[in-house]
Amino acid sequence: MDALDAAAAGITRHGLEWASDLTGGRRGTFAAYLGVGAEPPTLPLLSALVDAGHRVLLPVCEPELELSWVYWTPESGFVRSRFAPIQEPVGERHSTAVTLDATAIFLPATAVDFSGNRIGQGGGYYDKFLATLAALSSASGSSAAGRASDAVPLPTVAVVYDTEVLPAGSIPAESFDRKVDAALTPGGIIRLR
Repeated sequence: MDALDAAAAGITRHGLEWASDLTGGRRGTFAAYLGVGAEPPTLPLLSALVDAGHRVLLPVCEPELELSWVYWTPESGFVRSRFAPIQEPVGERHSTAVTLDATAIFLPATAVDFSGNRIGQGGGYYDKFLATLAALSSASGSSAAGRASDAVPLPTVAVVYDTEVLPAGSIPAESFDRKVDAALTPGGIIRLR
């Protein structure tokens, strides 16, 4: 097994365990993404989530740094995004509001630190999505009790390689940044903050 296959296997095993812990073994809905290029591979995790009975939402990049969401299955097709260097699912698009009913969010990142700060690809799509989700949650009164004010209203896990989890305070946070709860690596789930 090569390093990429081993990483995919670890991410799938630990990501599926995290999902099961959150749902108590019941079915849930997870907003996720398709890892491409040098990103940690997530396709096996996406398939495993669906095989376990969960629903999976994948993003589509829209104008003005907006994300829409498509319910994905292993039979879904992908097309090259018009706005970002990613593959996007083909299907009916839903607004960010659809993610309010999700169980949790698997986020892309190039690194996270133990303070819960994350670095993305720099495009700004996820920063805007997380801010919009927090605002929608506040407006609907559905914010989870006990969550920090800079947190997203749903549990979040950034998918990174083991070496991309950095000491607390390593990543500077901007006012628009939202902290993540955990890192999902090939080696396991790492609780942050």
